[in-house]
Amino acid sequence: MNVPFQLLISEHEIKTKLIQVCKQLDVDYRNETVVLVMVMKGSLCLVSDLIRNVHFPVILEYVSASSYGGKGTERGELTLKGIDAMNVENQHVLLVDDIFHSGETISQIRASLVKRHPKSIKTLVLLLKNLPRDITQLPDYHLFEVGDQFVVGYGMDYKELYRGFPGVYVFN
Repeated sequence: MNVPFQLLISEHEIKTKLIQVCKQLDVDYRNETVVLVMVMKGSLCLVSDLIRNVHFPVILEYVSASSYGGKGTERGELTLKGIDAMNVENQHVLLVDDIFHSGETISQIRASLVKRHPKSIKTLVLLLKNLPRDITQLPDYHLFEVGDQFVVGYGMDYKELYRGFPGVYVFN
């Protein structure tokens, strides 16, 4: 019998690394209010844990980004919703996403946010895929580097399923 999931990163490993990253964010954003822009739906678990572990004021916003949808593992056209309603002018922005794969999603959202004149903008991802890409600007913060596997859990999905797994699993 072929088991469809293999544990890649445990819940404990995520919590441990998250605490380390939050300590660095606390230093970087000491005495500042930050607009945390989460890329839905994949970053939901990460953002939920982030806002409970940082010690600076956070304003929560979200962008809906979709490139897989019901296609499963095949990327489609990227669609973004929600940026037009945001007021980030003269504010610190932390853009949070689940995976940095090609970099297109974060790059396009970041470019849209820059047009809204934030005081600063940084990016954070759960997973930085270790692979060649055209985009050279990497996230400012990442929790883990992984290979080019298709993963689910901790907010990430396959056809909208498996987001609730507490760790990160390779989907076979």
